[in-house]
Amino acid sequence: GLSQYSSDPRTEWDLSAYSTREQVLEAVRNLRYKGGNTFTGLALTHVLEQNLKPDAGARLEAEKLVILLTDGKSQDDANLAAQTLKNLGIEIFAIGVKNADEAELRQVASEPLELTVYNVLDFPLLSSLVGKLTRVLCTRIKERSHKETTGSTVKDTPVNTGPQLSPTDLKISAVTSKSMHLAWSPPLRPPKKYRVVYYPSKGGTPKEVVLEGAVSSLQLSNLTSHTEYLVSVIPVYDSAAGDALRGVTSTLPLSSPRSLRVSELSHNSLRLSWKAAQGATHYLVLCSAAPDGAED
Repeated sequence: GLSQYSSDPRTEWDLSAYSTREQVLEAVRNLRYKGGNTFTGLALTHVLEQNLKPDAGARLEAEKLVILLTDGKSQDDANLAAQTLKNLGIEIFAIGVKNADEAELRQVASEPLELTVYNVLDFPLLSSLVGKLTRVLCTRIKERSHKETTGSTVKDTPVNTGPQLSPTDLKISAVTSKSMHLAWSPPLRPPKKYRVVYYPSKGGTPKEVVLEGAVSSLQLSNLTSHTEYLVSVIPVYDSAAGDALRGVTSTLPLSSPRSLRVSELSHNSLRLSWKAAQGATHYLVLCSAAPDGAED
């Protein structure tokens, strides 16, 4: 399966989309490059929520591997999202190109780092990694599968296993120009924690709040006025992740001053008065001569 990301992740194809090597190579040849920002944390969350679900082709008995390819430092918290995947038994390999942050790659990747972190100076040099990375991936899958069959403890990862693991009925209320209140109905099985991710729909840095599983509401503050926000509530368990509960709401515009009045006119002065704008701390007054032909 393959997902590509910038501000918003995009699934190119699911694990179940192709069944032959030739089909996958053809899909790669037809891939359109997606330029833009580098929200790696959001991309890893997308992989967990969308690409590692049974209906996207993920098999419960199969080993879960994620290969991250990035050419820059993440603009959101990639480490927190990566830790969620790793806690669910998903192994992450991190490959950096050009301007990637090696310290961040080492944070995101699974142990042992000498097998899971790679960094090259430019894209053509990626070809030099293919042989080694292929051998490492195949070996890791065999090792993990062997542990499972010989009775060692390896976490099963039933990702998104049904409504009993997912919250419902997201209600967004008390919306103002800079805040909103979220509330939801918890799943039948209370999660260990919730991750609440929110960001402007037209691009902006995603922010994240982590809540204890007993909590089912949250006040979001310090938002931007007159802006549409996307909100995701993601339940996290010891060995599973439920489906994200999503919502979209716009904050209110800032209130405006009203009823502008002009008085006390003279040859070089005038007095202005208006009804106050709620919440305003300052006013900026701009004055210019009216253009020719307009009313003075």
